[in-house]
Amino acid sequence: MELATFMQAAINEAQKGRDEGGIPIGSVLVHNGNVIGAGHNRRVQNGSCVLHGEMDALENAGRLPASVYRESVIFTTLSPCSMCTGAILLYGIPHVVIGENQTFLGEEELLKSKGVKVTVMDDETCKTLMKTFIEQHPELWNEDIGE
Repeated sequence: MELATFMQAAINEAQKGRDEGGIPIGSVLVHNGNVIGAGHNRRVQNGSCVLHGEMDALENAGRLPASVYRESVIFTTLSPCSMCTGAILLYGIPHVVIGENQTFLGEEELLKSKGVKVTVMDDETCKTLMKTFIEQHPELWNEDIGE
């Protein structure tokens, strides 16, 4: 599995979110080398309290057999928050690939403690997307992370 290819798909989703006036966080759910769900943070666009990037990717994947989740990898441009971590754990997704965790460190330790493999790519594009957004829209960012 080519991590960079799938992370680029998540970055593309994050850029869509930014271009729509939302928060630039994207995610893709990958099963057997295929993207089966892609999404981006749509809290602003949809007036939603739950549509973070990972949640949108899971929603767009649709209802799946439990075995599919347990064989999948979720890619996200930013370290997953408590809500998204909960969804990852609930569905038994065994591997999370994170673009960056410098601008926000989510629940990576919880994921690891539950046996989830966590890979951090330390991607410069992901860091730049978030840093720029946080500087330009601190109020939206604080709302998104519950501060």
